[in-house]
Amino acid sequence: MSVPLDQVLIQTLNGIVTGMILALVSSGLTLIFGIMDVVNFAHGELFMLGAYVGVLTLAATGNFWIALVVATLVIALLGAAIYLTTLRPLIGRDPLTTILATFGISLVLQNYALWQFGPVSRKIEEPFTGHFTLFYLDYPFYRLAVAALAAAIIGGLWLFLKYGTYGIWIRATTQDRVMAQAMGIPVPWVLTAVFALGAGMAAASGVLFGPLVGVNSQMGANWVLRAFIVVVVGGMGSLGGSIAAAIFISLLEAYASLWFSPAQAVIVSFVVLILTLLFRPTGLFVSTPK
Repeated sequence: MSVPLDQVLIQTLNGIVTGMILALVSSGLTLIFGIMDVVNFAHGELFMLGAYVGVLTLAATGNFWIALVVATLVIALLGAAIYLTTLRPLIGRDPLTTILATFGISLVLQNYALWQFGPVSRKIEEPFTGHFTLFYLDYPFYRLAVAALAAAIIGGLWLFLKYGTYGIWIRATTQDRVMAQAMGIPVPWVLTAVFALGAGMAAASGVLFGPLVGVNSQMGANWVLRAFIVVVVGGMGSLGGSIAAAIFISLLEAYASLWFSPAQAVIVSFVVLILTLLFRPTGLFVSTPK
């Protein structure tokens, strides 16, 4: 069955926009795993709580951008507190202990949100409205703005890691924690800052994505599952690989939805995950040494 070219172009744009949001969610998860070797199952709940903090701040201030900043800072502080009180004592033990700990944290946060905010979805109002005509559809400007903001945040993270003093400390800690500590780098605080940074990026993703869907206690589960797929396909701990994998998988799902329902199109990402684990477990977008 042939598909009109305009539908292909619209789905390409949808795939890129969704891919940039997914890349922002995945980048925080990749950062935490790549530097700390912690598989953070609570990442989706930090995404969800960020959206809820955005809802509350927006209701109090009426300003979306203030809500974005406040949510990022609040959840970053929460992430630091979670690391210091729960995960830091487990670093160096069997990785299964941190997996179980973060899974337990995710259940606590999810049930807290359900108890505190109820089952009814909340809505974050878009900071600006407006559409442009794309073939036969009115495409919202906000979706493009979200993709651009996600790209800007990820670009800022890359510049910070490459050129910033604390970014250099983070990269040094990634390569050799013992040597980094011997050189005077406060490794325990670097790890705390990394977890806080990853949590803050999850919160920013939740606020940016909030206007596109309803904010509820279950919203993080779907995104964290897709983020884990992206991290594996892109290469565990590779920031660039995660970005490429997020766009790649989102485009595949967008194109698959031209022939199948959106629920069925999601299966494509699981197929890619299985093939990656079978034939290239290091990741599709990570160069392997010769």
